[in-house]
Amino acid sequence: MHRVTLIPGDGIGPSIAEATVTIIEAAGVKIHWDRVEAGLAAIDKYRDPLPQNVIDSIRDNKVALKGPLTTPVGSGFRSVNVALRKEFDLYSNVRPAHSFEGVPARYDKIDLVIVRENTEEFYAGIEHYIDPSRSAA
Repeated sequence: MHRVTLIPGDGIGPSIAEATVTIIEAAGVKIHWDRVEAGLAAIDKYRDPLPQNVIDSIRDNKVALKGPLTTPVGSGFRSVNVALRKEFDLYSNVRPAHSFEGVPARYDKIDLVIVRENTEEFYAGIEHYIDPSRSAA
């Protein structure tokens, strides 16, 4: 049996996560889901959007399924997603894209992989001070 950390997420995240779990289980994959809370649910429960038990679970299981997470505004915490990228040195975001036979589309025979670098520029959540009235992310 595989162990997977499940972070349901915020907003529509729990619905998406549960639908995904249902599909995976219907496929017959035997998984023990280690359900942990991050984001708004974790702030309500632990006063921390990314509690240590989430990091420990991902480190122990080596794999996680994460729903969308809200970045709390004005909390002093930039982003759970950025924190996870940094904690686990998640260098790239790999996005495969391909067309499906029989599905009408503007272009056919698409087969490409987009690799987006996670640790620099805008995607890293780094903000630069310019002057007292301006900043850039």
